Amino acid sequence: MTRARTLATIALLTAALPLNAAVTALAWLRRPVATPTPVAEPRTILLSGGKMTKALALARAFHQAGHRVVLVESSRYRITGHRFSRAVDRFHTVPEPSDPRYVEALLTIVQSEGVDVYVPVCSPASSVADAHAKPLLEPHCEVLHPGPDVIGLLDDKDAFAATAASFGLDVPETHRITDPAQVTTFDFAARPGRTFVLKSIAYDPVRRLDLTPLPRPTPAQTEAFARSLPISAQNPWILQEFVRGQEFCTHSTVRDGEVTLHGCCVSSSFQVNYAHLDRPDIEKWVRHFVGELGVTGQLSFDFIEADDGRVYAIECNPRTHSAITMFHDHPGVADAYLHGSSPTVTPSASSRPTYWIYHELWRLLTGPDRAARLRTIINGTDAILSAADPLPFLLVHHLQIPWLLLRALRRGSDWVRIDFNIGKIVEPAGD
Repeated sequence: MTRARTLATIALLTAALPLNAAVTALAWLRRPVATPTPVAEPRTILLSGGKMTKALALARAFHQAGHRVVLVESSRYRITGHRFSRAVDRFHTVPEPSDPRYVEALLTIVQSEGVDVYVPVCSPASSVADAHAKPLLEPHCEVLHPGPDVIGLLDDKDAFAATAASFGLDVPETHRITDPAQVTTFDFAARPGRTFVLKSIAYDPVRRLDLTPLPRPTPAQTEAFARSLPISAQNPWILQEFVRGQEFCTHSTVRDGEVTLHGCCVSSSFQVNYAHLDRPDIEKWVRHFVGELGVTGQLSFDFIEADDGRVYAIECNPRTHSAITMFHDHPGVADAYLHGSSPTVTPSASSRPTYWIYHELWRLLTGPDRAARLRTIINGTDAILSAADPLPFLLVHHLQIPWLLLRALRRGSDWVRIDFNIGKIVEPAGD
């Protein structure tokens, strides 16, 4: 079944190739002259995460501001369409973040390319490695990323909730779980009408979408569900109150505890649509939290607004959010990253909501609300496609993803879905 699905997906992508090639060729021939803005002190910027759209978005922002961009990615994803972007001056491969040679490889690139600033565009797997790289790289360049202690705090959903609560900020009730028996003996009865969910503290690309409400109808079912999960002292989870309401996500670029760039949008379990919303209450929460920490880096928060209007932070992901694509037409992104900005850079009023066209087309064909999908396509803009830089659009869909599908086919590996946003096929035990 997996083999047939992989072959069918490759066939569908191949069928769309002539149309996308024509669109790309037309854009290339008619592309506007996008001369980088002259800058007094052009810098060399190193970006990681080369397979992901958010890395492309930042590369374009730095390039347009007159800076030189060096893009890196692991060898596994070396066939990324983003390496062919006009915004990318040089491309390098590095070992996987779990490889002890990863930090040394970054240092070699920093020295050989004369890098001035390293902006990690992290996957969950690499944020810790980039934090440990910071002390080694900082004698040679600035690193826009928190250190290991802060990354450890923010990545740990339990520690994050406790820290935010100590700052007087709203978070759901949260308990650290290291044994399924703790769920079995948890006193749900003392919290009538309240629902809880289990979340892995370590990043889990598949189970992170499972929000099974607890308690289950019977204690036995609750126990069976808890024991079906890989909970242990070495792999702790959290039991967190499930707050019903509207979810939001944010991206904030922060320098010394000051928010220099901020965007907020409605969130969902599989996020591939971004449209900015002005939410002063959420921005105030973020400013309070990062100000208390005095942190520098890129922090993404998940929030939920309860029915009574109260806003709770669910978790923090200390890395670039794909919501950065909302700044696609803002000229101030590079300065916000490099120098700070007052006032804080937010998506421009003319910014169109971003999407990924193949995700939208799939939902248009299979989803119930086709009118909504058409409105999204008409009113928004594809996050990869740019008239001034059209090659990534063609090569992500017809080189990068087919390459990964062929690799999965050769290995006989299973996969859950294609995520064009992060430029990968999501596998059950993937990164």
